[in-house]
Amino acid sequence: MSISKAKQELNWAELGFQYRQTDFRFSATYSDGAWSAGELLESPLIAVHEGAPALHYAQQCFEGMKAQTAPDGRVLLFRPELNSERMNQTAERLLMPQVPVELFLRGVEAAVRANYAWIPPHGSGASLYIRPMLIGVGENLGLRPARTFEFRVFVSPVGPYYKSAGMAVISLAVSEFDRAAPAGTGAFKAGANYAGGLLATRHAQALGANEALYLDSKTRTYIDEAGSANIVVAMKGNRFVSPKSNAILPSVTRRSVMTLAEEQMKMQVENRPIDLRAELPEFEEVAACGTAAVLSPVGRIWVDGEWHAFYGNGEKVGPVMQKLFDLLVGIQRGELADVHGWTHEVPME
Repeated sequence: MSISKAKQELNWAELGFQYRQTDFRFSATYSDGAWSAGELLESPLIAVHEGAPALHYAQQCFEGMKAQTAPDGRVLLFRPELNSERMNQTAERLLMPQVPVELFLRGVEAAVRANYAWIPPHGSGASLYIRPMLIGVGENLGLRPARTFEFRVFVSPVGPYYKSAGMAVISLAVSEFDRAAPAGTGAFKAGANYAGGLLATRHAQALGANEALYLDSKTRTYIDEAGSANIVVAMKGNRFVSPKSNAILPSVTRRSVMTLAEEQMKMQVENRPIDLRAELPEFEEVAACGTAAVLSPVGRIWVDGEWHAFYGNGEKVGPVMQKLFDLLVGIQRGELADVHGWTHEVPME
């Protein structure tokens, strides 16, 4: 198994957010109550038994992370321990074995290190997307947990989730569908949550929006989240608010942005239910945030048959989201001081 240190000859600045096969991926298996040590594989294919619970009963979950190249050449992860924690919370909810944090980090580091040639250089605007996943494999037929599981980590170089020069200003449309029930699996990163949102996204795009915006399933009043990202709102009175709901995925990016808004920008931070229609007049800037989206300003929201625009008539990036984006990305890329200890260097040897 030969690992190349020479960078791939790609037009890094023009990469889209799509799968590109890299050289290696990490795999470990759980059977008879124990995890294997794990190994690097060259094939991107997974041989899965036709009775696997991952196929029939959606017993599978995943995480999303990125590796960035710092100005001094270091390769940095961003708060990977929180991704490990969130995967284990999902695993517990879906009756899957938890992946020990040591194995999780070792698998992520091994996949990143083995694909060094695919890590975009600093200043390119691209990053190495990391997809840790946990799936129930092996033969099964009845509705019960799998007896064997695979933990796999693959990577792919990607550009911005929303392709645009600079920060992309996107639009959202309130969905007629529910994403998740309050006591369901909305707070967990289970793959089935996303399959159910595909039709909602298509409907939103038919209205001219990029994504669907979900309201709470009980009253259809309060903001939950967008199809692939959490929501944050800069409101009048120097307030920075994120929705509070049992159906919202606990986003690593959102938690970090809230901290930066409070500490670096001296804003009044609130995590509480947001009544979309009642509080719309208070909205100054809105953004979708997540590993893939980073911090994408929302210029317009389609509500009850009409568009509501925010900063710059919905066409410009507002000063709050621009500053938060610069702070967040600056830390992730090793360009700004990491006073919180959020970045994690991947050893290259």
